[in-house]
Parts: sequence; C-alpha cells; structure tokens
Amino acid sequence: MEWYEALGLLVGSILILMALGMPVALAFLAANILGAWIFMGGERGVVALLNNGWGSLTKFALVPIPLFLLMGEIFFHTGLGGRMFSAIDRLLGRLPGRLSYVTVLGGTGFSTLSGSSMGSTALLGSLMVPEMTKRGYKKYMSIGPILGTGGLAIIIPPSALAVLLATLAQIDVGALLIAGIIPGLILAALYIGTIYLQTRLDPEAAPAYDVPPQSVAEKLGLLLRDVVPMIGLMVLIVVMMINGIVTPSEAAAFGALGVLLLAIIYRCLTWEAIKNSVRSALRVTLMAYLIVFGSATFSQLLAFSGASRGLITWATGFDLDPVAMLLVMFGVLLILGMFMEQISIMLLTVPIFFPLAMSLGFDPIWFGLIMMLALEISFTTPPFGLLLFVMKGVAPSDTTMREIYLSAMPFIICSLILVALLIMFPPLATWLPQTG
Repeated sequence: MEWYEALGLLVGSILILMALGMPVALAFLAANILGAWIFMGGERGVVALLNNGWGSLTKFALVPIPLFLLMGEIFFHTGLGGRMFSAIDRLLGRLPGRLSYVTVLGGTGFSTLSGSSMGSTALLGSLMVPEMTKRGYKKYMSIGPILGTGGLAIIIPPSALAVLLATLAQIDVGALLIAGIIPGLILAALYIGTIYLQTRLDPEAAPAYDVPPQSVAEKLGLLLRDVVPMIGLMVLIVVMMINGIVTPSEAAAFGALGVLLLAIIYRCLTWEAIKNSVRSALRVTLMAYLIVFGSATFSQLLAFSGASRGLITWATGFDLDPVAMLLVMFGVLLILGMFMEQISIMLLTVPIFFPLAMSLGFDPIWFGLIMMLALEISFTTPPFGLLLFVMKGVAPSDTTMREIYLSAMPFIICSLILVALLIMFPPLATWLPQTG
C-alpha cells in the first residue's frame, strides 16, 4: 500500500467515525486498531500497539496535567477567582472600559488554569456580558475581550494545554511553558492597547459610572488581600521553573497545594467545592489521557505504515521556502479549528506536523508556540470558529453572529501580529528557555 493510501485510510476512518458522532478519543482508538490489524499483522499487531500505547501513559511528564487542572478548578469552585475579579474591578475605579480590562486580566488567570477555552468562554460570557450590558457597554467591548482571553491563556504558564502539546510532541514541557512568557506579555500589551484605542475612538462604547471612592490604604489592602496572593502563586510557580528549582510536575504540585492553602486561609474551602473540583479535573484528565494514548498509537502507525516518511518526502519535494510551508500548516490549523476542539486537532496534527517541522529545521519549542497560537486563533475565526457559537449561546438573545464576528476581529489581528513577530524574531520564544 502506498503511503498516501495508508494516510488516507487512517485519517479518513477517524474523520468518518467523528462525523458519525463517536467521541474523538474512541474514534482514534477504533481507527488505530483497524490500522494495526492491516499494517502490523492482525491480532498480534493490535496487542503490540495497545501495549506500546499503555507505556505512553506512564510518562512523568503527564503529571502536571491533572494538578494544573485541579488548581484551576479549586480556584473557581471556592470563589477565589470571583474575589480576584471583584478586586480588580474596584481597583481600576473609573477607568473607561474597566470591565473589559477586568475580563482580559481576570479571565486570563482563570482560562490559563482551566485548560478549556470553550468552558472559559461560556463562564466569562455568562458572568461578564450581562454585567457589561447593564452598564451600557457596546457589544464589541463586552464580547471581544472574552474571545481574546483564550489566545493569551493558552501560552502564559501554567497552561495545561501546553503540557499536553509538549507531551504529544515529545518536547521539553518546562521549556514550552517558559517560552510563552515573553510572547504572552506582548499579547497582553496588544490586547490592552486595543481596548484603550477602542475607548478613545468611541467613548460611548464603555460609559463611565460612579464607584464608591476608596482611599489609597483601602486600595492597597484590597490589592494585597484579593489579588497579590492569587497572582503571586502563579508567578512563584513560573519563577521556580525558570530558575530550575522545580520541575514542571513539582511546580504543578506546589500550585495545587498553594491554591488549596489559600482556600483554607480565606475560609472558602467546602466539601462541596472539593467534590466539584475533583470531579471536573478528573473528567478533563481522563479525556486528556485518552488523547495521549490515541496519539501515541497513531504516531506509531503513521511511522510503521510509511505514511509519515512519505508525507515528509512529498511535502519537502515542493521546494517551498520553510516559512511558506509554515504558513500552509498554519492555514490547515485555522481550517480545522472551525470544526474541531483544540485537543482533537492536536491529536490529529502533532504526529504529522512536528516531524515535518523538524525536517524543515524549525526549533521545536518555537514551533510548538506557533502551533498553540494557531489553535487558539482558529477557535475565533469566522465564519465557523467554535468559540463564536459558544459566545452566541451565552450572549444576550438579541446578539447577532455579525456582531460577534466583528467583536472578535481586533483580537484576532493582535494574535496574528504576535505570530508575525515570532516568525521575524524567533528569540522572543527561544531566549528565555535557553537561559533557564
């Protein structure tokens, strides 16, 4: 069987099963079993493939995923996240568009830990949009920042999705987490600049409203009590990883323990919050582990059938410039993002794209960061980006899809500017991991 026939059989069977409504992880598992039967000698091949797949789940690099997810769930279910949102809102006072800034700052903190852009968008949309609508904010000032937080959250550590991508691609987890710091700060500055420009061009887009006056001492107390401990915990984790004091797995453990202690100190840790946090984290963790299992077996089949080698030989045979090939892969990710969830896209593309990227001489950490940004941009790309429809479901009933599209565009442009900067200046992503 030719390599393109093998690739078509494996990928085609996965897409057909997904179209029939089978869960992504199970679709991959079924297609992998079929492929192993055909390419690896029937029953013996299936047994060998499954044994190798189980081995992929014993990697220590997977430990941060459940711990980062648990950290985020405790942060949300105990109300610590709500305290931080409220405190940032009060600290910004009468700043025009302050709720938009609160959405970017507070929403990024939650989205980074939650590991699900769709869940974060649904939460922020139902929490912040009605409040901003009540305050007279125009739709693009309330919807746009929420759609934008995903791009920021996926690259700023700690990020469960970054850990999963690094594990699937078999690259350094800590290096990928650290690589997102400088680009994440640049993207945050672009988002804040965008909101500032919108409020300057259209002051009526975010009307100012009276807030209770607070002294400097009151603001300082609010900052130290409700913001610094939460943000400080995340910063401490990152600093320890950069300085090599802890591994990503140890950092995740410290983070989960830290947010648990904060919940105890603030007397908001209840048995119900613990149950909900563990249940939510366990649900996403099991899905992530199934994804890792499916990806490991899928990669082996691509290699065993000759599809990986054939695809790389075919793609490099066009003699395209590496940047042009990067843009082709970027475009594929944008298209897939209109129809599939991020983890599903990673499962489908990482085994194909990373070997191709390595053959083109790309730095794996840099390429991983580019890929994460592509995944997040694809989620808000009109007309079919999944987050656009999630937002439609939680936005006020009179919100049109055209309004959602227009709200997303400035933040998509910000992310594309960051991608262009990373292509022109790769050290933005590679310098910090190399110094750690």
